[in-house]
Amino acid sequence: MRDDDVRASCFAALDVLRAQFGDELRYLGALDRGFSFRGARVPFLSPQKGIFRAAAQRGPAALSINTSSKSPYDDEITEDGFLYAYRDGPVDQPDNRALRAAHELAAPIVYFVASRPGYYRANYPCFIAADLPAERRVLVTPGKMIGPLDEREPVPLVDVTEKRYAVRQTRVRLHQARFRGVVLPAYRERCAVCRLKELRLLDAAHIVADADPLGTPAVSNGLSLCSIHHRAFDEDLVGISPDYVVHMSRRLLDDEDGPMLDVLKGFQGQPIELPRTEAWQPDRDLLAGRFETFRAAS
Repeated sequence: MRDDDVRASCFAALDVLRAQFGDELRYLGALDRGFSFRGARVPFLSPQKGIFRAAAQRGPAALSINTSSKSPYDDEITEDGFLYAYRDGPVDQPDNRALRAAHELAAPIVYFVASRPGYYRANYPCFIAADLPAERRVLVTPGKMIGPLDEREPVPLVDVTEKRYAVRQTRVRLHQARFRGVVLPAYRERCAVCRLKELRLLDAAHIVADADPLGTPAVSNGLSLCSIHHRAFDEDLVGISPDYVVHMSRRLLDDEDGPMLDVLKGFQGQPIELPRTEAWQPDRDLLAGRFETFRAAS
């Protein structure tokens, strides 16, 4: 028994929470509410342990797994999925049995990854594609939802190319969530350029892209920027010099196209807001290289 009814209620409730709060879900005030199933409240996950099977379930398979913010930057990744470790102790202890049953029954689960303490990104549906008892871990892969909106069905990805693409996309999203989780608090959750404080409109921008050898997921390689300034920074319409001053491209400065553009121009020559901890402040050498790219594009 896969408890498909419990899982459908769980996924639907997560859809609602993500629509309300965005992709990064706080445990207190959001996930701790659980979801409704046959008149009872059912938890989404256990913050005390990684493998969770709800008491409301009749079948043996886990409902969700989670990786805490204290874990490595990502669970170990292969091109086919995420390697997730068994719980310590015997292979057949209850949590490990629930994890392995999810594989045996091909049951869809939620894979929660903490982006920072108390906040999670919910990835669903996911499937335990392989059980590796000799290594004491399983392989977790993204699935997809098919069918009409009111009768969606979670299914695993079969095509190898589609599966590997989904793994890459999920890895990028998790990387960004973890990066955002360390950069935004360093900037006191405001845009370094305009000081906007609306969390749902803030991004963690890389000074040097993470695909570059210098693009490490360190706070000093990041900037907290609102969505507009992030896009402008990525497109080299806004630059930040090594002395932490904002520069607008000549294209923007010469344009005269309404009040919003005038607001953007107003930050020309202004200093950015910096983290109070010196080690978190933008690396001047990285900014220098990025600023040269901005100047060439301008």
